[in-house]
Amino acid sequence: MNNDLKAHLLNDYQRDFPLESRPFAVIAGRLGVEESEVLHVLNDLQQQGAISRVGAVFRPRSIGFSTLAALAVAEDSLEEVAQMVSSYTEVNHNYQREHHYNLWFVAATSTETELQRVLKEIEQRSGCKVLVLPLVEDYHIDLGFDMTGSKTKSAAFIESHCGVPSQPYLPSEQENNLIAAIQSGLPLIERPFSAVGDALGLSEAEVVSGIENLIRLGVIKRIGVIVRHHELGYRANAMVVWDIPDEEVKQQGSCLGQLEFVTLCYRRPRRLPDWRYNLFCMIHGHDREEVMARVEEMRNGCGLQDAASEVLFSTRRFKQCGARYAREAL
Repeated sequence: MNNDLKAHLLNDYQRDFPLESRPFAVIAGRLGVEESEVLHVLNDLQQQGAISRVGAVFRPRSIGFSTLAALAVAEDSLEEVAQMVSSYTEVNHNYQREHHYNLWFVAATSTETELQRVLKEIEQRSGCKVLVLPLVEDYHIDLGFDMTGSKTKSAAFIESHCGVPSQPYLPSEQENNLIAAIQSGLPLIERPFSAVGDALGLSEAEVVSGIENLIRLGVIKRIGVIVRHHELGYRANAMVVWDIPDEEVKQQGSCLGQLEFVTLCYRRPRRLPDWRYNLFCMIHGHDREEVMARVEEMRNGCGLQDAASEVLFSTRRFKQCGARYAREAL
């Protein structure tokens, strides 16, 4: 595999994917290679698990409904419960973490009713109370992953915080069909938008304009190569949770979100007496020592030496895929 081409595709095309008839030819032209080579490398990366897809990332709660949730599962039941949770198509992430709450998952649905149904079913089937922690406000949510090792986030990787809309955008039937068609990724062929259009009874131009409109509306956060950090060498990841006075959360969240190694930073509700933490960050490293060193950087960089916190390392990944906000037309 062309390692230089691989590096460019993994790092430079996680966003701003060309919305043109032959996007891979556009990328190839920029990189000075053939379109077929770009497609070959992307197919290889997907088969190897280094990327999950090439496609859209939807802004949390901009359409549909989603939440982070956790279960405290007995160790001898963990495998069975994890497989049950992962069996739901509405669940797109499912991880074991080092904590009393040892199974953490994300569920996304098109309606609040569906979301509550899934959570209730999981609670009943697992016999464990579900800790439900929906997004309240984000300070830096970008599932893009800077593979350069740079110590400074580029402007593309820094975004200001964004409050959660009071009501998600309600897509039209055509928009819903388009979301359903692209949420699992674009086909890695010369004219992916044409193929999507053929499946939906739309022209290529209608597919592209539909995607452009969803970007303008803030429904699609970015479109490009979706990397899988674990397969690319970042084998230690941790969710760091903080107990911050409510009046200081926005300030501290904005501070943490600017740190180069923080990929996600957001506010979620406390659930007293079971859960005291209201500020969440995700950080990744090549090993545990690197992650813990970064936790200390977080404390020192944002003046959090006295803040109560916990570091929840992930130990097993049971499921990781894109959220599914729409059902595909039958």
